[in-house]
Amino acid sequence: MAELPARKSTRGIALLLASLSALGPFSIDAYLPSFPDIAAKLGASQLEVQQTLSIYLLAFAVMTLWHGAISDRFGRRRVILVALALFGLASAGCAFATRIEQLWFWRAMQGITAGAGIVISRAIVRDLFDGASAQRLMSQITMMFAVAPAIAPVIGGWLQTLFGWRSVFGFLVLATGALGFACWKLLPETLPLNKRQSLRPSYLGRSYWKVLTSPAFLFACAALSLNFAGFFIYVLSAPVFLMQHLGIHETGFLWLFGPAMGGLMTGSWLSGHLAGKRSLGKTIALGYGIMTLAAGSNIVLNLLQPPSLPWSVLPLFVYTTGMSLAMPCLSILALDPFPERRGLAASCQTFFQSSFNSLAAAAIAPALWGSTQQLALGMGGLMLLGGLAALAHQRSRLLPG
Repeated sequence: MAELPARKSTRGIALLLASLSALGPFSIDAYLPSFPDIAAKLGASQLEVQQTLSIYLLAFAVMTLWHGAISDRFGRRRVILVALALFGLASAGCAFATRIEQLWFWRAMQGITAGAGIVISRAIVRDLFDGASAQRLMSQITMMFAVAPAIAPVIGGWLQTLFGWRSVFGFLVLATGALGFACWKLLPETLPLNKRQSLRPSYLGRSYWKVLTSPAFLFACAALSLNFAGFFIYVLSAPVFLMQHLGIHETGFLWLFGPAMGGLMTGSWLSGHLAGKRSLGKTIALGYGIMTLAAGSNIVLNLLQPPSLPWSVLPLFVYTTGMSLAMPCLSILALDPFPERRGLAASCQTFFQSSFNSLAAAAIAPALWGSTQQLALGMGGLMLLGGLAALAHQRSRLLPG
């Protein structure tokens, strides 16, 4: 078994955890440029191809409820290695699918296993660090994590152009194999045997009930989910937003993901820089100030002029800067009340967000992608609701008991 890393040296573990966290988003973004080709080759409609994403997100959401609890029982390392092996198998299934129904099935299998990385990574951070140290490590992970969603559609677009849509899933098989080998060699076990938790139904029922009925936890998760959805509707709408509204080729998805992930890295760096110097509440408030500026300018730009580059994507850089500035702080606040159930609480947090992502994929994004003005208004509305949830979280922490 790999040994625990030195607490002062976090860059290596941050890179590994970021790679694990990025696997799920990478498998979303990489095949977006292939939507038209998948529809043509499998004889499916655009809506049926879109459902491969909705099904993935739904399966991802349901299974994230269990990854953390299972890792609380059997350890972080073992669950990660098994999940990566199964994800690689599901990716191979996608590559060999000959009907859209088969692709739905294998995408669901990908969703079931992809969430282990992001859930257990959060639990590992809280296993190793507290307070400002945890905030800094989460910020490092987010900075590194931001690279994958930025390059995923670029890699996917070139693979699509050169080899067709199946090559995207073949690439996922190879990438998962490399990540699995790295985890086998380098990933430490951070949960000692004496801290393992039971999987007895009665114990799990009480634990889930305690987490899912905590107002502070629910409000923090709602803020995280709504903030992210304000950006994620653009990811879900990327084929329409870029290829139809902006007239960009399938290899040009970096126009969307480059500014957005640049903002993620900027905000994450700023969050790490402010750790220990500024309270979590003040950092969150600053993040919302930046998001408000971005959402407001996005609405004004889209009302005053037709879709064009770079103005249609510039607000995304500002928005994701504010979003990622607030994200590590809100994540810490969500998990802090449950020191003995960090894996389970991380599962519930990811379930909350991924369930909302699934709703966004199935209903919100399709309802908004008809025009860039509607997308801008959607960003502003979701961000406003996220801010109200953050305020409600602050009030709930001040209540007695």
